[in-house]
Amino acid sequence: MSMGETVEPLSKDEIGRYARHIVLSEIGGPGQQKLKAARVLVIGAGGLGAPLIQYLAAAGIGTIGICDDDTVSLSNLQRQVIHTTDRIGEAKTASAAAAVAAINPHVKVIRHDLRLSAENAPDLLAGYDLMADGSDNFATRYLCADMAEKAGIPLVTGAVGRFDGSVTVLKPYEQGADGRLLPGYRDLFPEPPPEGMVPTCAEAGVLGAVTGVIGTLMAMEVIKLVTGAGDPLVGRLLLYDGLSARFDTVRYKRPASSPLVGEEGKSAS
Repeated sequence: MSMGETVEPLSKDEIGRYARHIVLSEIGGPGQQKLKAARVLVIGAGGLGAPLIQYLAAAGIGTIGICDDDTVSLSNLQRQVIHTTDRIGEAKTASAAAAVAAINPHVKVIRHDLRLSAENAPDLLAGYDLMADGSDNFATRYLCADMAEKAGIPLVTGAVGRFDGSVTVLKPYEQGADGRLLPGYRDLFPEPPPEGMVPTCAEAGVLGAVTGVIGTLMAMEVIKLVTGAGDPLVGRLLLYDGLSARFDTVRYKRPASSPLVGEEGKSAS
C-alpha cells in the first residue's frame, strides 16, 4: 500500500529501537520505513483501542490518529490499559496521546475529540492510509465499514463479547481472484441485530484480557497490511473463545450472484 508522504530515513535511535523488527526478513529496514510513513486512524481508545494503540506506537507507526469523544472513568481501567488511575476524568484521546509519547517519542498522535459520523468521516479519513475500528457498537462498525470502503482504504475491525472476540480485514474496493470485488462488512453481517438484542459491555460484562487479545490481533493485521508481510484476514473472520482457549476461522465472500469487476453497469440482455 502507498503511504502518503515522504519521511526521513530511520535515525540511529530508531534503528536501535526497532532492531528486533529489522532483523526479520519479512519486515527489515524497508518494512520499518513503511511503518514510519504510515498514517493509521484508530476509532475508539477503549478496550480494543488501548492495546491496539500501544502496539502500533511501539511498532513505529509514524502517525496515529485517535478518534474518541469520551473521558476516562474508573470502570474503564479493568481493560483499557492505555489509561491510568491518575487520568480519570481526562479525555481519552489526551490520555492515550500521553501514553504513546511515553512509549515512543518518534510517533505523532493526532487527537480527534469527536464521535465519527457520516458527515465528518470523509474529511477525517482523507489524511489516513488505513482505519482500525475498535468501537463498541454496531452503528459505528457499519459506519466505519461504509466510510473506509468509500475512501478506498483498508479497515481492520474487531469486536468482543464476555469471554470471546473476533477480528477481520476489509478491502471491498479491490478485486479478488474470482474476478469479483473482495467481500464487504455486509457480506459478513448483512444487517445489525435489533436494538437491545446484544447487551452492552456494561450490561453483560467483559473480561479485560479478552480485549487485549483482540486488540493485539488487530495491531498485527495493521502491521501486516502496512509492511506487506504475511496474509491479512481478508475474507476470513478469526474467532477467539477465551474460556476454551480456542481459535477458529470462518471464510466469507461476496455472493456468487454479484457481478464480475467491470460488469456492474451492464444490463442483462
